[in-house]
Amino acid sequence: MSHKPQIRIPATYMRGGTSKGVFFRLEDLPAAAQAPGAARDALLLRVIGSPDPYAKQIDGMGGATSSTSKTVIVSKSTRPDHDVDYLFGQVAIDKAFVDWSGNCGNLSAAVGPFAITGGLMDPARVPRDGIATVRIWQANIGKTIIAHVPVTDGAVQETGDFELDGVTFPAAEVQLEFMDPAAEEEGAGGAMFPTGNLVDDLEVPGVGTLKATMINAGIPTIFVEASAIGYNGTELQDAINSDAKALAKFETIRAHGALRMGLIRSLDEIATRQHTPKVAFVAKPADYLASSGKLVAAGDIDLLVRAMSMGKLHHAMMGTAAVAIGTAAAIPGTLVNMAAGGGERQAVRFGHPSGTLRVGAEASLVDGTWSVTKAIMSRSARVLMEGWVRVPVA
Repeated sequence: MSHKPQIRIPATYMRGGTSKGVFFRLEDLPAAAQAPGAARDALLLRVIGSPDPYAKQIDGMGGATSSTSKTVIVSKSTRPDHDVDYLFGQVAIDKAFVDWSGNCGNLSAAVGPFAITGGLMDPARVPRDGIATVRIWQANIGKTIIAHVPVTDGAVQETGDFELDGVTFPAAEVQLEFMDPAAEEEGAGGAMFPTGNLVDDLEVPGVGTLKATMINAGIPTIFVEASAIGYNGTELQDAINSDAKALAKFETIRAHGALRMGLIRSLDEIATRQHTPKVAFVAKPADYLASSGKLVAAGDIDLLVRAMSMGKLHHAMMGTAAVAIGTAAAIPGTLVNMAAGGGERQAVRFGHPSGTLRVGAEASLVDGTWSVTKAIMSRSARVLMEGWVRVPVA
C-alpha cells in the first residue's frame, strides 16, 4: 500500500502579544510556497490544520481561535532603511482560506525577535546589551513598523516584568511604533476616513441606522456605539460568542460597513475577506470584572472597547485594532474620542475583556485633513517552540 511521506520545514512557534502563530523564514519554505499563490496557501492551511469541519484544528498547529490560527513569513528586506519584510496570513478555521488582507499587530511584536534570532538582521545593528531597533516592512498593508527589542548578552531578552492583560505570565517589553498607520486600502483611496466623515449614518438592514466611525488605521475598523446595538461595553466573550443571532448581526454590520468603506464592491464579497474590516463597539468607562476575575475600575480607563475578530468577540484586543482605537481617540469628533470624553488627547487606556491596554497616537489636522504620524504601544513576545513543522507531501 502506497503512502505519502511527510516533509519537514524549519519553523518557530511564537507568542506575540495576545496571539500566537507559526513563523517561517521565506528561504526555508518549499520552492513552490516561496511565492504567493495556491501552493503557499495550501501549505499553510495544512500546517495550521484547516479547513476543519470540527473547528478544533486538532491535526495542526492552530488553536481553533482567531488569535491562534496565524502564520508569519519573514525575509531580509531589499527596501532602503528596512531590515526585514513581514507577511502575515490569517488562516480560516473551517474554510480553505488564508486571508492576506491585513496585519496582525500582536504578532508584529514577535517579528523583531524572530528576525534577530533567525539571522535575518545585520549583526552590526544588534547591540551586545541594550535595545535593538528593527525596521520592519509590513508587506500586507505596505507600512513601516519599528520594533524596539531588548537584547542581553547578545541574545533577545524574552523574560521580564512587563505584564500584558490577556497574557498569563510577565515577559520583556517590546515597544512598537506603527508609522503612518492610515491603511492604504484598495477602493478607499488611501484615506484614513474613506467616506470623508468622522461619523456616518450606516444603514444596516435588520439592525437599523447606526452612527459609525469607519477608519483605515492599523486595520480597517468600523466603530459603533455599544448602546445602539444593545450592549453596555463590559461584555465578555460568552455573552456574545454563544449568541448566534448576535454573531450574525455583527457580520451584517461588518458587510455593510465594508461596502460603505469601499473595501468590497458587493455584499457577497465579504465572505472572501474574513480578517478585515473589524467591527468594534465603544462605551464610556464603567466598572467590570475582566475574564481573569480582576476588577477593572471605571476610574482607571478612558473608555470601553470590545472588538470582533474572525466572527467572534476577541478575548482581549487585536494589536491592529488597538492602533485604530488610539488613532480614532486622538481625533476629536469620532465615536471613540467622544466615548473617551472628547477633546484632544495623545493616548488612551481602554478596557477590553481581559483587562486594559494603553495606546498612543500623534494626530494633526493639516489643510482640513487629519493625519497620524505614528501610533505607539507595548507588547511582549516569546519563543514557545522551535525546530521543524511536518506536513504530508501534497
